[in-house]
This record gives sequence, C-alpha cells and structure tokens, in this order.
Amino acid sequence: MKALDELTFDNRFARLGDAFSTHVLPEPLDEPRLVVASKAAMALLDLDPAVAETPVFAELFGGHKLWAEAEPRAMVYSGHQFGGYTPQLGDGRGLLLGEVYNEAGEHWDLHLKGAGMTPYSRMGDGRAVLRSSIREFLASEALHALGIPTSRALCVIGSSTPVWREKQERGAMVLRLAHSHIRFGHFEYFYYTKKPEHQAELAEHVLNLHYPECREQPEPYLAMFREIVERNAEMIAKWQAYGFCHGVMNTDNMSILGITFDFGPFAFLDDFDAHFICNHSDHEGRYSFSNQVPIGQWNLSALAQALTPFISVDALKEALGLYLPLYQAHYLDLMRRRLGLTTAEEDDQTLVEGLLKLMQNSGVDYTLFFRRLGDESATLAVARLRDDFVDMAGFDAWAERYKARVARDGDYTQEQRRERMHAVNPLYILRNYLAQNAITAAESGDYSEVRRLHDVLTRPFEEQAGMEQYAQRPPDWGKHLEISCSS
Repeated sequence: MKALDELTFDNRFARLGDAFSTHVLPEPLDEPRLVVASKAAMALLDLDPAVAETPVFAELFGGHKLWAEAEPRAMVYSGHQFGGYTPQLGDGRGLLLGEVYNEAGEHWDLHLKGAGMTPYSRMGDGRAVLRSSIREFLASEALHALGIPTSRALCVIGSSTPVWREKQERGAMVLRLAHSHIRFGHFEYFYYTKKPEHQAELAEHVLNLHYPECREQPEPYLAMFREIVERNAEMIAKWQAYGFCHGVMNTDNMSILGITFDFGPFAFLDDFDAHFICNHSDHEGRYSFSNQVPIGQWNLSALAQALTPFISVDALKEALGLYLPLYQAHYLDLMRRRLGLTTAEEDDQTLVEGLLKLMQNSGVDYTLFFRRLGDESATLAVARLRDDFVDMAGFDAWAERYKARVARDGDYTQEQRRERMHAVNPLYILRNYLAQNAITAAESGDYSEVRRLHDVLTRPFEEQAGMEQYAQRPPDWGKHLEISCSS
C-alpha cells in the first residue's frame, strides 16, 4: 500500500490544453477535518487506509496542499438542461486535480468538488455544503455496492467555512474518482461553438483512452457511440430495477463512460411510485422515475447530434435504435432474478408489470417486498406479503400466476432460492431519511452516523447483526423530504 506522497500522476486530460480546461488552484477550507473515507475507494489508488486519519489527508483534500505533479483544471462543457441548451457550463465548483494510475495500470481522475470559484462558476460561489457532499459520497459508494456503474467517492472533508444556501451552512469538499469526467456536454460544447479541430481532438482522446477496442472496427467512432448506447441502456436498466432516481439527467450530467454521475437531488424509491419526482425543482416531472428511460434516449440523441461530423446520420439512428431493446433485455433479466427466476418465458414482462401496478396502487415498499419474497418459499412468501396490498383479490390472482411460474422455473431447494434472491435483492438501501439522519448528526460535529451508514451500505445484500434499524420502512416524515439541485 502507498502513502499519499507516493501516488503516480499522468495528467492526460490536462495535456489537451487550454481549449478544454482552465488552470485553477483550489480555495482552501477553514479548519479541514475528515468526515468519512471509503477504504474501498482508497484501494483503487493503492492507498493505505490508515493515511485517512493523518492531518495531511484533510489538508490535501481540503484544498490546503497539492502534489507537485498535480495539474488542477476546471473543465469546460455545455449541455441541455431540462431540455433547453445552455451554451457554456463547465466545472463551476469542481476541479480535476489530476489523473493517478495504480499498480493495476488503471487511470483514475481525482476530482475535487466544492473547491471554490472557477471561470465557469457563473453566479455561484464554487462551494459545496456538508449535506450535499455527504449525500454524494454515500450514493456513489452505495450504488457501487449494488453493482450499478457509478463514479466513486474517496472522502468528505468538512470545515468551519460558512457557505450560504437557503441558510448558512458549512462548506465541505468531496473527492470523487472516475476513469474520466468527460460528459456528453463536452462534445456538445465544441459542436455548437463550431470548433471541429477541438471536437476531433476530444473524440480521439476518448476513443484512444477509453474505447481502444473500437479502433479495431471498420468505423471506430460509430463503434464507440454504439458502446456508449449499450452502456447507458444497461446503467438505466439497473437504475429502474433498483428504484434509483437521478433527478437531474441533463446532458452535462451524463458520463461518456455510461456511469452514474453528478449526484444532486437523487433518491431511492421507498413506496413504489412510477411517477415519483425526487427533485422539487422539477415542476414538470421531466426527470421523474418513469421518464428516466426515454430521457436516456433523448440524451443519447443529443450526443448523436454532436457526433454528426464523424458519423453518418443513418448510422447514428441505427445505433440509437439499439437503446430500447437493450434496456428492455437488461431490465427484464434483472427483474426475473429479483423474482427468483432462472429461466425466461414470453409472459415475464406482463408478470413484472402486473406486480408493479399492484405495488403502485397500494404503496408497497419497493425494496423490502423483493427481499421478503425470497425469505421463504413462493407459497409462504406471497401469503405473508398479501396484507401489504389494498387490492387483495388482484394480488391473489398475481400470486397464483407467480407460484405457477416458479414451479415451472426449475427444481431447487428453498435454501438455494433464498441465497440466489438475497444476492440480488438488497436489505439496505440509501433511503433519504437515513441520509438526513446522518447529515443532521454531522452538522452538529458527530460523524459516527455517516461512517456507520456508509459501512452498512457497502454490504447491502448481507444481513448485518444489530443493524435492523437500517432495514425498516421510513417514518412518514422520511418519505416526503424535498431535495433540490443545491443540495
């Protein structure tokens, strides 16, 4: 394991030059202190987890110190925000400190969020507050533990720096990791500003560093776009299967790698509600839970438009046509597994849709239903879960279909069924009220709850002794928390 001064930097994005980013130094936080760190994320950099408790750790990720090899840059990009195009955005409160490569040969961006003002801050102060930093940290690591592609979070550094949002809060920084922080909006920026030479340089950068296998195809750029379509279809299928709502699916929040990115007013479903809107600023419901699938396609279409200098329109349309079938195949496969099924039948989609409609009408807890469905045999489980439904006759009819489907699926023991279902149906998810409890404690200086919740969420499928309170349905107040983009 390495010490902090032993990291090896190779700042490939910074070498693209000033047309792509601007050199900016972090603005230090006052009295930086460690709130929480992820040992698993630290391991990606081969870092010894013990260094998180040293003063220099908080100083580095609180903006006070910098590696000599780091080249902090604020990236420029644009994007479609709630459907409207904004010509220039960029890292308004984040800095790409540099790229570190580990002993496995992987490159990881070190991106510091809340690092102060940049040329792209517009009217903002460039800061992040403690609550939003904690939420991003917990979400990044929780999604990873669920098997959902995501950026990672290494740590949160708190401070005494005052920051004004709806009220005065304390500033914080979160250090996030990804193989790249390039977004759909990067390509849009150079396309709409009519800078084809820079757009070509960006395309070559992404192709060579992140999709090198596409070089072997007759049309490398088309192969790359097709891979981006496939990755987004799979990612959003996992969002839908596990009830994750992103909240702000603007094209500047969409990663070119097909990973979950830029956490703001996200939420996991408590009671199943296909129309759930997690962002209280989303008055029209553009980014509601059920709209995430078509918005994913819309965003890919916006990227396709920006790639028309390299790929024919017909070829782009054909590649976009893969999105919905791929999404449906991934989603249905996940839902079959969540129902404990190992084979595929033609009517499985109807079986899933029928269940979700019943859950919608009865306010059934999305996570706990699937977990409890695997606790016992299909017959005993549906009998026990029946009381959760208002339309008991409707549920009884569904349960008969489900039991018959399970009987046709194969010959396996109840222990095998439980083990298989519990491996894909989490007991613990990042519910908003759990995050809020941890934030409230942290804002008073007690970081133990953030750390405990993080530890629980790193093992979401494993029942953990003494942690029963993290697997309960939320109280009524916890179901109606309003989360905004400024969170």
